[in-house]
Amino acid sequence: MAAPNKKKLMLSLFMAVVFFGLLLAMFSPLFNGENALKASDRLFNSISKGSSNYIPGLKATAAKHQGTPLALTLTFVDGKAEGHEDVAVVGADVAAKAAQVLGTVAQAQAQGETVTLSGDLGAILGAALADAEALFENRGQEVAARHGMDEKEALFIWWKALTAVDAELKLAGGKDNVALAKAVHSVIAKGVEVGYNYYGITPESAGSRAGILTFSLVFYVIYTLWWGMTIFYFFEGLGLVMSKGHKKEA
Repeated sequence: MAAPNKKKLMLSLFMAVVFFGLLLAMFSPLFNGENALKASDRLFNSISKGSSNYIPGLKATAAKHQGTPLALTLTFVDGKAEGHEDVAVVGADVAAKAAQVLGTVAQAQAQGETVTLSGDLGAILGAALADAEALFENRGQEVAARHGMDEKEALFIWWKALTAVDAELKLAGGKDNVALAKAVHSVIAKGVEVGYNYYGITPESAGSRAGILTFSLVFYVIYTLWWGMTIFYFFEGLGLVMSKGHKKEA
């Protein structure tokens, strides 16, 4: 162990103050009322939105299933909202709202926690995609007017209803039902969820934000290295240094 180096200790202290000062600034609402993490998350979401629109292709999938009859009994149990574990979901309430949403395009009757559904699978998927596309394009008021409920709630109900359809088709088994379930799952994952998650976000191209993207990357690299060097100088200041060992001859 070498002798302590006060100069290196003071340097590490200075670097630590700068590091935590920047960290405090990043967690402060300095970016239009948002902290740096939320602002950067919004930036990257706006850039990724432009390459996340799978709905046009899914419409072709829905069209292939036009005329495919669907007759199922869907069950909705009490639980928690996906991604919001503090929000309770009552099965009977979801069933009633699912019947309301599905009823715009099919025959749907709610009774307690179940919904008796009868209709055209292609039409059902097409209606779900129409609502998902409206939210993706930030036209939520159309969905709210169509279903008489908050637009994001309507898309959440679509998610619950189609998830139940997917589960029932898989439970029924058979090659045809599995193929139908795959189509339903695609609409859920690439249509409904995408529309819900990107609602309210304005799409931007990476080229239009090249400056801030470059700055973010460079800042991240320098900031990470800065902390690493802070620790290095701290231990070096304490006299904890690595040295090459001497090999003893036998």
